[in-house]
Amino acid sequence: MVMTKVYPNAIVLETKEPPSVAADTPIVLTVWKKSLLFNCYGFTVFDSNGNLVFRVDNYTAGGNAEIVLMDASGRSIFTIRRKRLSLLDNWVVFDGETTANPRFTVTKHVNFLGTKSLAHVSAPAPGSRTKKMMYEIEGSYSQRCCGVYDEKRRRVAEIRAKEAVGGVGFGGDVFRLIVQQPEIDQTVAMALVVVLDQMFM
Repeated sequence: MVMTKVYPNAIVLETKEPPSVAADTPIVLTVWKKSLLFNCYGFTVFDSNGNLVFRVDNYTAGGNAEIVLMDASGRSIFTIRRKRLSLLDNWVVFDGETTANPRFTVTKHVNFLGTKSLAHVSAPAPGSRTKKMMYEIEGSYSQRCCGVYDEKRRRVAEIRAKEAVGGVGFGGDVFRLIVQQPEIDQTVAMALVVVLDQMFM
């Protein structure tokens, strides 16, 4: 059985900075739910030129206590933790390898009314104990069809199934992440993908 290539240079560990993109040009990433390390679960993410931009190598099914999103060289960008002793399905995202002063929190939406909402993202408000809503995530992650909306209801990121190549489909393990910068940073968008995968695996 011949496996369809996700990208031709998928196994080359690029450490150079990705090429600059105009601020109003969407960034299209290909997300592959597979670690580059043998016998590990994770994510491998490529830009439109096939360069490695993000990776997750410590991912495990069943609700891993801590997941680290890294850049191509293995530098930690975010540490993602499930919030314990919470009535709701909450995930907290920290900068780098720290576990203090969370950058933002993702809370799974309890859907009683049949709405499209999957989760909402909030951040601590400066000088207050309250949280400020950052994004709302809607759609179906299992079908790889959902959008991330900001407080003005602008779609700032989108997850889409990857188009079949030569009649061969990729299934749900390979999909597109489309990011509208500067409205949302691509690192934040990828962290949301990791959380959604934990919530709806």
